[in-house]
Amino acid sequence: MDGYLQLSAKERKTCLATFRAARTARRALVLLLLADGWSYRDIGTASYASPCLVRAVKRDYATGGLDRVLGRTARPVTVACWLIVVVRWLLQYTPRDFGFFRGRWSCGLLALLLWEQQGLRLSPETIRRGLHRMEFVWRRPRPVVGPRDPEHAAKLRHLRRLLAHLPADETVVFQDEVDVHLNPKIGSCWMPRGQQTEVTTPGNNEKRHLAGSLHWRTGRLLLSAPGRQRNADLFVAHLEDLRYRLRAYRVIHVICDNARFHDCRAVRAYLAQHGDRLVLHYLPTYAPETNPIERVWWHLHETITRNHRCRSIDELLSEVYSWANTQETFYLQTASFRDLYALAA
Repeated sequence: MDGYLQLSAKERKTCLATFRAARTARRALVLLLLADGWSYRDIGTASYASPCLVRAVKRDYATGGLDRVLGRTARPVTVACWLIVVVRWLLQYTPRDFGFFRGRWSCGLLALLLWEQQGLRLSPETIRRGLHRMEFVWRRPRPVVGPRDPEHAAKLRHLRRLLAHLPADETVVFQDEVDVHLNPKIGSCWMPRGQQTEVTTPGNNEKRHLAGSLHWRTGRLLLSAPGRQRNADLFVAHLEDLRYRLRAYRVIHVICDNARFHDCRAVRAYLAQHGDRLVLHYLPTYAPETNPIERVWWHLHETITRNHRCRSIDELLSEVYSWANTQETFYLQTASFRDLYALAA
């Protein structure tokens, strides 16, 4: 017979299990055959459905319509009382509130506390499954700065006015420092399951501090020579570098954070000599998100310093400067900051 084939018992069992696993599709097929007037016997022969399943589909359609047949009706979800208690602990308390010397919850600690306070003996695995049902996940939290500058809005308004009315012969740069370590920053990468890729560290860490500025008009990254210390000397050397590299502009407005060495005796002495060309403006305190060069540093670490294989700090710095010189512009990468300052610079 054309099209005849013979399945082994194992193949037939696998096919039936796969077909029956698609519960919604099977019930929809049974409902269609019932609507076409098929008998229970014929439906069972064509769809491998038992008479109980056919009766259940017919009953569900009569009582709840198509949504009931396809399982799209919202069924009441019962939540165990202990799970409600655990969720409240997670959202409102820390382990230290109950006398534990821990900064975060674990399923084992929640199980112990349930036994002590509720008299319920549950395994950590039961609590983990319950938290997943409540759509809780185990992941790293996002660090945020707690204090907020009371003059935050006023300082941003000042910077917006500066950028909005910037004359053609003046320019603005966003300045900051970044640390480059010979010990590589560890980042996620693809690796075979069950094997962990190794990143060799040099043993003795070395680091250098780089002062850089992001040119607001063009998006160029301006890096100065590295320093061994993050101090006023590094900052003053960078200001001198800006004064030379941006000599086409009459005034250079430098927007920086509130680090102590950005406003110290050495910086004030330097500005007393060159204050006609260099003007410092300070960002709101505790607000690194308002400095667009922070995004550039993120790209630097993501591209160069994570999992690097450099054997010396000089080799690593050479890669950093080569990367900075090959970037034509960071204009598009700082587009969100242009929205923050509401300008088309």
